[in-house]
Amino acid sequence: MPLATPTPLSTTALDVLKTSSTATLTTLLFKRGLRNAFMQGVRVLGAGAGQMVGPAYTLRYIPAREDLDHIAVFQNHEHPQRKAVEEIPPGHVLVMDCRGDASAASAGSILVTRMMLRGVAGVVSDGGLRDSHEIAKLAIPSYCGGPSAPTNLIKHHAVDINVPVGCGGVAVFPGDIVVGDPDGVVVIPAEIAETVAGEALEQTLFEDFVMQQVLAGRRIFGLYPPTDPATLDQFKTWRTQLGTGQEREKP
Repeated sequence: MPLATPTPLSTTALDVLKTSSTATLTTLLFKRGLRNAFMQGVRVLGAGAGQMVGPAYTLRYIPAREDLDHIAVFQNHEHPQRKAVEEIPPGHVLVMDCRGDASAASAGSILVTRMMLRGVAGVVSDGGLRDSHEIAKLAIPSYCGGPSAPTNLIKHHAVDINVPVGCGGVAVFPGDIVVGDPDGVVVIPAEIAETVAGEALEQTLFEDFVMQQVLAGRRIFGLYPPTDPATLDQFKTWRTQLGTGQEREKP
């Protein structure tokens, strides 16, 4: 049965998610009963490319087989890895399912550079990335299970594009919203992403308020969580003073 095409996320929601931490987002998802949304063993390469946000475009690898995975396969324009690099839409995040095996690369700097120039929003793999020191310098957020020099053909057979996959122990469906920051990568189901983004704006503003209070010496009891009724009143006053049209600033 073919998967339904997810409704595109609004520009407003995308902008909110670009300033929302994965810590905040995992908490909001937990409140909705989603406990397994944060990828395990997947870390950012470099820190200069900024926050990653975009719909998932997936590539699935299965274990390599010696008679099928040889260097000549890259001459085939239909090879799923090469095809994914050339067909992933701008603004999307390539999510690669390597079964958590980082002993071989799932891509390298040439392929990642090509995607960067095509306007891809980011790259995520629970396998390895080769040329990792070069990828870390690129203006595209990239996450992986670790640096790994060997080519993907040694361990990974690329088999499917844009199908449901598992990455870092998390189910990822095409179109799910993938958010990455220095902590790692969280996956938001497409059907609730717009709502979660709205909740994230409010939660992030509240956490900014809490941080200012903590820096001023206030105890967390009654503040975080806001079990003291006065806390929410104080937050509303603070938010009014901040101004609805002003850009928020981290304390």
